[in-house]
Amino acid sequence: MMNGEMMAWMLVWPLLVLVGLVLLGYVAFRLVQGGWPGAASSARQILDERFARGEIDEQQYRRMRDELR
Repeated sequence: MMNGEMMAWMLVWPLLVLVGLVLLGYVAFRLVQGGWPGAASSARQILDERFARGEIDEQQYRRMRDELR
């Protein structure tokens, strides 16, 4: 019985390591691409919110939006 358990773990460990590396890569990618969702607002979202609240007019909004591109 011990030999069968050892064989099962020899198959499972490489898969667990692979899953861990994929998850680590995904987290690193998300952090580099702009952070975790909900962590901070993007510049475009902030601009949209300011326009919606009436803090800036349409001309300012368009100029600032074009600068962000």
